[in-house]
Amino acid sequence: MIALKTLVQQLEAQIPNAQVINTAVTASTVGWHIEHALLSINQIIRAVAASNPKDYTWSFNFFRTLVFFRQQIPRGKAKAPKVVQPKDHVTEATIKAALEKTYQLLDVLPTLSANNFFPHPYFGQLNKRQTIKFLIIHTQHHLHIIQEMMQS
Repeated sequence: MIALKTLVQQLEAQIPNAQVINTAVTASTVGWHIEHALLSINQIIRAVAASNPKDYTWSFNFFRTLVFFRQQIPRGKAKAPKVVQPKDHVTEATIKAALEKTYQLLDVLPTLSANNFFPHPYFGQLNKRQTIKFLIIHTQHHLHIIQEMMQS
């Protein structure tokens, strides 16, 4: 959990760069990547909290195993679901609202059962431990994109 909270703090540190865009890297702004990462964390933690641990069933998933082993999400291979895409124009206010909710939800996650889960569209059911690992990998993915945008 500490690692995920540290990554969220790194996202927060990028808020002053929210309007930066580098089309050589991506068509989205730094702010879009920050808000998307935060919305993803928020939606996923809500889903984990709402799940019934008795309904969790483990199954092998090749893509999950590959991404978790490499600790890297391939770029441009999947489109973010609409529910975690920032609406309209990303502003410092929309990012800060998502950030406030993220910090609240990060306190909820440790209180959940080990078998509370998130049904990922590509990786199948992720229990709490796997969900945290996925959130770390996903957040790092967007932080790497932001770093690349700022370096070019």
